[in-house]
Amino acid sequence: MTDLRETFGGQTAVITGAGGGIGAALAHLTADLGMKVVIADLDAVRLDEVRRDLATAGADVLAVPTDVRDAAAVDALAEAAFDAYGSVELLVNNAGIESVGRIWETSPETWQRMQRVNADGVFHGIRSFVPWMGANLRSTYVANVASVAAVSSSPMNAAYHASKHAVLAMTECLYLEAAEQFPRMSVSVACPAAVRTRIFEDALTDAVDTAATDEMLETMRGHLRDDGITAEVAAGRILQGVADRQFWVPTHPERFAEITARRAAMLTDRTPPRANVAKEIQQRAGALTQEHHRR
Repeated sequence: MTDLRETFGGQTAVITGAGGGIGAALAHLTADLGMKVVIADLDAVRLDEVRRDLATAGADVLAVPTDVRDAAAVDALAEAAFDAYGSVELLVNNAGIESVGRIWETSPETWQRMQRVNADGVFHGIRSFVPWMGANLRSTYVANVASVAAVSSSPMNAAYHASKHAVLAMTECLYLEAAEQFPRMSVSVACPAAVRTRIFEDALTDAVDTAATDEMLETMRGHLRDDGITAEVAAGRILQGVADRQFWVPTHPERFAEITARRAAMLTDRTPPRANVAKEIQQRAGALTQEHHRR
C-alpha cells in the first residue's frame, strides 16, 4: 500500500465539487497530508466555508468559484492553480449532481444540465489540466469521479447513469492516451457506491409522477443515511486507490464486484438489462417494511 504522505506531501491538488461531500472530504484529506489545495465549486458560499475551515486548520488553500460546465471557467481555474503554485500533481474531477425521474418526464434543460456538469465538467478538467500536468517531470495523478452507475442501470435515474457511463468512457480513453503521451501520469476512475452526502437532497426532478419520484428520493436518501459510509472514509479509499495507481477505484469493493460481475454476464450472454442498484434498494426497503408490519 502506497504511503499517501510520501506520495502527495508538499505537492498541489485541484479538486472540483469541493463545496461538500466527497469533494470537501478530499480537500481536508489532501490538506492534512501537507498538500497545497485548490478547491472549486459552483456554490461560492459552500466553497468559502470549506476554504475557511481549511485555512483555520493551517492549510495552504486557494478557492476558485467555478462552473465546470463552462470551458473558459475551467481554463481560468487551471491558470489560477498554476499561477499560484507552479504545478499540479493531483487533479480530481469530482463535481457532479443527481436527478430523479423517468426519461420521458425529464426536461431538456435538466438532461442537458446533468450531462454538462457530470460529463462535460470532466472533459473540461481533462482539457484544461492534462497537457500542463503531462509536462511535469514528476508523477502526476488524474482521478475522475464516476459512480457504480457507470457500470449499471436502473429506472428513474437515466440522466445520471448516462452521464456516469460517459465519465467512464472518457477515463478509459484518457488512460490509453496518457499511457502513450504522458508515461508519468496515472489515470483512475473512482466509482463510489453509497456515501453519506447531500446528493439526493439537491437532486433535480421534473417528474409528472410525483409519487414514484418521491418514493425513489426517499428510498435513496434513506439508503445513504442508513447504509452509506462517510465522505471521509470514501475520500480515504479513493485517494489510496489513486496513489496505488489503480485504474478502478471503488469505495465498496465487494459491492462493486457484484455489480461489475452482473454487467459482464449481461454483455457476455447478451441478456437485456435488469433493474439493479436503486431498484434493489427499493425492493429491500419494501421487504423490510413488510417484515416490520408482520411483527
